[in-house]
Amino acid sequence: MFFSSKNVNSRNNIHVKLMNSLRFLLVFLLFSPALVFSQANYDESKVPGFKLPDPLISFRQRKIRNVKQWEKTRRPELLDFFTKNMYGEIPGKLEISSFNILEQGDDAFNGKAKRRQVELTFEKGKHKIHFNILMYLPKGVEKAPLFLGYNFSGNHSVASDPHILISTAWVEDNPSLGIINNQFTEQSRGAKANRWAIEKMLDAGFGLATIYYGEVDPDKEDYSDGIQPFFYVDDQKKPADNEWGSVAVWAWGLSRAMDYLEQDQDVDAQKVIVFGHSRLGKTALWAGVNDQRFAGVISNDSGCGGAALSKREFGETIKLINTSFPHWFCKNFKNYSGNEKALPVDQHEVLAMIAPRPLYVASAEDDQWADPGGEFLSVVYASPVYKLYGVQGITQTEMPAVNQPVMGPVAYHIRSGKHDVTEFDWEQYIRWAKQYIQ
Repeated sequence: MFFSSKNVNSRNNIHVKLMNSLRFLLVFLLFSPALVFSQANYDESKVPGFKLPDPLISFRQRKIRNVKQWEKTRRPELLDFFTKNMYGEIPGKLEISSFNILEQGDDAFNGKAKRRQVELTFEKGKHKIHFNILMYLPKGVEKAPLFLGYNFSGNHSVASDPHILISTAWVEDNPSLGIINNQFTEQSRGAKANRWAIEKMLDAGFGLATIYYGEVDPDKEDYSDGIQPFFYVDDQKKPADNEWGSVAVWAWGLSRAMDYLEQDQDVDAQKVIVFGHSRLGKTALWAGVNDQRFAGVISNDSGCGGAALSKREFGETIKLINTSFPHWFCKNFKNYSGNEKALPVDQHEVLAMIAPRPLYVASAEDDQWADPGGEFLSVVYASPVYKLYGVQGITQTEMPAVNQPVMGPVAYHIRSGKHDVTEFDWEQYIRWAKQYIQ
């Protein structure tokens, strides 16, 4: 049978479209949330036997006996391993090109707070990017300590304040939050105010600085529209195997926000606490490790790749997170997908690298995906490094009762409820921050 080139091309196009559709369906079926969740283990009796690496024994099996040895030998080698094999290296330096106060007022929250919206601009070659910091600072406090953290749904979602500017950055569609055609709308104003106890912060003398994380790096497997392309060389299209995934990019953005906060005369830059929930909890931990200017670190339900121990293989695992979110970590981390036993480190050593600064890790009872048991044990096994500094860690090995926080410079709670940030969480964070940071 004879086919013209036109017919052949037409049939080829139909074939390509059909194959693409089948591939999409296969990916959807394999990695749909229901199936991914069903692949996870939620049975403690099925947690594999494992031995955690001792944070106070070096890779060369040398015992770390004092702070000097920790800071000169063990901490640097741990930081190097996590950087190259999990979060990814930052391939260069980039300073703030300029900052601009877009809006400010002194009548926020019924006159309790000053509001400031600051645009940070970064430029390199043909690349240019902006992200905005929304700040609320308590009136009557000359230099305010504050919580710094990313939000998921735009700065305007954290409060029903008509003065907050709406981000124009890309965001995944969610009509229930007023996100339509990958853009925020007025409907999303104040949609996540329940996650930010701003008035409680202000009443306690703390401020808040928050950033929409998608302005720093859109949360999708596309390495062309965040900060990463600023550092590409030649015809590079994505980070190298050892270079940063999105978690490290977002952590980098928190440090750049800190660069600005050090210049803000209304902020006590010595008392900035970095906070994050879920993937942004992973981010807060990594930012706290890499940037010791942060006075304290809060991880809320951060789970796999955050506070939870990987070797437990409970809830979300390395394989599941690398499959569902392949852009969060560097490509080298995939070497440990389904291969947790080969890891010479675990997440308690990420927490340990925050020492001696105050640390708060929190879990939720119904959030088994994030492995509350693994998050608690991670804090316990990080505590010997805090002890090295003479700082009290957590010595009890039994999980505390629900809604009964273990308070100290190293703190932990598991609350009732699901994967979220609640008023209860913030009440504990504020109480802890007043005692150990303010």
